[in-house]
Amino acid sequence: MSGRAQLMWDEAVTGYDFGPDHPMDPVRLSLTRSLVSAFGLDREMDVVSAKPAGESTLRLVHREDYVAAVKAASADPGGADQAYGLGTVDDPAFAGMHEVSALIAGQSVGAAEAVWRGGALHAVNFAGGLHHAMPGGASGFCIYNDASLAIARLLELGAERVAYVDVDVHHGDGVQAAFWEDPRVLTISLHEHPRTLFPQTGWPEETGASPGAEGSAVNVAFPAGTGDAGWLRAFHAVVPEVLAEFRPQVLVTQHGADTHFEDPLAHLAVSLDAQRAVQVALHELAHEHSEGRWVALGGGGYAVVDVVPRSWTHLVGIVAGREIAPESVIPEGWRQEVFARTRQLAPARMTDGRWPVGWASWEAGYDPADRLDQAVLAARKAVFPLRGLLP
Repeated sequence: MSGRAQLMWDEAVTGYDFGPDHPMDPVRLSLTRSLVSAFGLDREMDVVSAKPAGESTLRLVHREDYVAAVKAASADPGGADQAYGLGTVDDPAFAGMHEVSALIAGQSVGAAEAVWRGGALHAVNFAGGLHHAMPGGASGFCIYNDASLAIARLLELGAERVAYVDVDVHHGDGVQAAFWEDPRVLTISLHEHPRTLFPQTGWPEETGASPGAEGSAVNVAFPAGTGDAGWLRAFHAVVPEVLAEFRPQVLVTQHGADTHFEDPLAHLAVSLDAQRAVQVALHELAHEHSEGRWVALGGGGYAVVDVVPRSWTHLVGIVAGREIAPESVIPEGWRQEVFARTRQLAPARMTDGRWPVGWASWEAGYDPADRLDQAVLAARKAVFPLRGLLP
């Protein structure tokens, strides 16, 4: 297996554009790509553009009628069928929507193929991670569910155990739904509590279909306001133990940056430094449990200048095997590009000033009065016994 990493990139993915008033501004993708280049990370890995996902690939997850509806809306945005979630406030139809959505999906599928076949040990598609799209409908800014398609392709290629870990602030509902009845796929989502955030799913009691797939879905629902210490405590209290029991052959991870305290669409208080710490932890877990096979995806993130490019550039550096030190100064050329394109002042360093981030392990004790600990225990009680683990 090659130790060289792959960065999946095609400039055309920036055409995934719902319009000037939509929070998912594609500038976050182009600025991330520029920052990756400014740090020279693209010289440390193979930069690859995969083909768009074709009809047969899309239908590994999505219904035929839904793909047809996306194609129709792509050709005629004004005639989008809202019964499929298209032409809505969250998912406005736009010309070329099918083509660019299939291109993003193709990058994630290509990443999965490269990792499974040994062309790369790690691969990253930060344009991906569109985890809300359902088999039969668009949802939450997501048209095609590239994460689910990558997993489905791995299964098609012969993988018997694929683990998916989603640290986006929103529940990874589309991926969970796609594999709800499939014990070969373990989905773990850590997200803000459904009482306070879209998509109002991801309760601890959602543990997989019965009979046959009980314990294949894991959900940790954070109380609003959770910060670095609680976020990391919960991650380490759940994810490593479940992965160790499942023994995945491949690890697929989704790194939405919208857990950040500056994100305008959610209510957690996580720093860039904590996001980096989880990226490092997932890299280590891939080596510990899946022989290093790791597919890393982007996701949400709507602080498109201050947060997203820095978070995902850290991710690319970790994938490439050349971590960027948190205290690193951001190249001045990139900061000038940011101002020229957005009229916003760019951050000066690759840290929020919270590195290293401190947190207390679960083994250090449980506080029954603490809402974060209550959330962790709810997740452990719901799923650990189904996997033969002690809650």
